[in-house]
Amino acid sequence: MNKRFMLIRPSKPHAAIVNKLKALEYFMASCEEGSFARAAQRLEVSVPAVQKLVSALEDSLGFALLERGSRGVRPTPAGSEYIDRCRPLLIEIEELAQAERALRGTSERASGTLAVAAHPQLAHQVLLPALPRFHALHPEVEIDFRTVNRLGDADALTADVLLLHGWPEVPPDYVHRELGGARSQIMASPAYWAQHGVPQHPSELARYTCLPMRNPAGILLDLWEFKRGSEVIPVPVRGWFTSNAREAVLDLVVSGHGVGRFAELTTREQIQSGRLVPVLLDWEVQGGPPVNLLFKGSARRTLRLRAFVDFTLQCLRDMGAGDVSMGSRVATDRPAWHQRGYGRASATLRPDRRAGRPEPSVGSPIRTK
Repeated sequence: MNKRFMLIRPSKPHAAIVNKLKALEYFMASCEEGSFARAAQRLEVSVPAVQKLVSALEDSLGFALLERGSRGVRPTPAGSEYIDRCRPLLIEIEELAQAERALRGTSERASGTLAVAAHPQLAHQVLLPALPRFHALHPEVEIDFRTVNRLGDADALTADVLLLHGWPEVPPDYVHRELGGARSQIMASPAYWAQHGVPQHPSELARYTCLPMRNPAGILLDLWEFKRGSEVIPVPVRGWFTSNAREAVLDLVVSGHGVGRFAELTTREQIQSGRLVPVLLDWEVQGGPPVNLLFKGSARRTLRLRAFVDFTLQCLRDMGAGDVSMGSRVATDRPAWHQRGYGRASATLRPDRRAGRPEPSVGSPIRTK
């Protein structure tokens, strides 16, 4: 027996009819990426889908193709030989697929019902104004639209595609793309700035009436962080009002009752009309939640989903919403307050006793390397 081929007991007869072409694609991606997770992200499918199909391919062949370990996967000697033999076939298959797409041309049209869910801010500022244009482009697609705050909401779980803020815990059967963060800005009404003066440095915000919000998890976002070059400044802010309802905070800020931190993407109307005036524009406001696009791996190949995803990405690009690309994964780190689950974001300014570092004073700069 050739020891390079680790024999696996063949499974049930249905393994013989596995879709070997797709399984081969998944296997090749796993080898090239070095892990099932990265292969799933590249293929825009779920991790279990990749694992299941590669295992089915191994069952049908009767030997192991991959060595699985804590650091990822790599081909077995038999797997390496299998890759070499199959690579010419994959090239021909891709050329055939391209020819088929060219022949079909515009004969294929997106149709059917698509369940779409979005965070209220993204719904009202991004998707809803653009949906009539999507309908004009794809008149045979019916949109079942709902607003949700988090992935765990009932309406979110039945949606085909979601657009959310934050750092969601993504189930393994979803494809997830983090599209980058929409730029946040510090703003107030013209009347407020006229009465209290315009801050020239982030540290001065500690003396203003600021109206921080609570996120859906109940954390008070009372720590505003700023970056310019290598300088990072955390500023704990205080005010007389807070709410998990963004519109309530926004209405008070527009009415001249304090200073707010909002995403430029979702306050463009108020800025352009002059009702809100951003300040400290030479500083980058840190810690804003990224925009996330999620959809079920089982629906990724439907024309209506692909059409909607492409349309949504273009809308975000047109609005300047961060690094928007399905081909790249933007690794936006979760802020310390989100990772640790403090009731107040400013609680993360407490000294790290184990590291023996002193607590930074309010508005004091932190130098980064």
